[in-house]
Amino acid sequence: MMGHAGMAATVVRYLRSVGAPTAAERAVDALPRPHLRAVREDERAPVDTAEFRRVLGHFATGVTVVTAPAPGPAAATTADQAPAPAPAPSLDPEPGGSGPAGFACQSFASLSLDPPLVSFMVARTSTTWPRIARAGVFCVNVLGADQGPLCRAFAVSGADKFAGVAYDAAPVTGSPRLAGVPAWVDCTVHAVHTGGDHLIVVGRVEALGAEPGAAPPLLFHRGAFGDFTPRA
Repeated sequence: MMGHAGMAATVVRYLRSVGAPTAAERAVDALPRPHLRAVREDERAPVDTAEFRRVLGHFATGVTVVTAPAPGPAAATTADQAPAPAPAPSLDPEPGGSGPAGFACQSFASLSLDPPLVSFMVARTSTTWPRIARAGVFCVNVLGADQGPLCRAFAVSGADKFAGVAYDAAPVTGSPRLAGVPAWVDCTVHAVHTGGDHLIVVGRVEALGAEPGAAPPLLFHRGAFGDFTPRA
């Protein structure tokens, strides 16, 4: 009685005798390899940078401060002090300093309900983002209408942004939760994607909260701060 190996050999000999290709002889076409190259100047979108900013400035946004804890043990806070409206800049030793990190951010959005995800965008040239990335966690502080000076303080590059600023630790990640903000979202870094000259950071929400009867939000529109007045 012929075994499986003998039957297979017989089939192969038959296929060869009638000119049919066997599996070993059949050429397999590889998937097309994408052609990668740099984008030429004449292929760039014909959009003027200043015009891009002007037009997109018509889209009003909220304003947040994204913070991350200091490396190692949690740094001491100043929760018993009133927030300084505009602390005087003092030089940070270097972008990889030992204190907490933070920056003002307009490009924040909710992303998913299940699982709970949020996102923000940060410039790839940011010196604050590497510190947040190393921490692997962050807290989004939603600013109120009276916190424009606080936003300006965190928008300054090369300064000690936390000088005189009151905060405590967010409950899960320990990231700075700024005093007086209407709402906060405590997150771990879930994913990071590239988006042109920015990075798209996705965070998984670990905890969040909002103050009852909080002040209306701080808004940014066409280069100026404003607030929100609901219609009757």
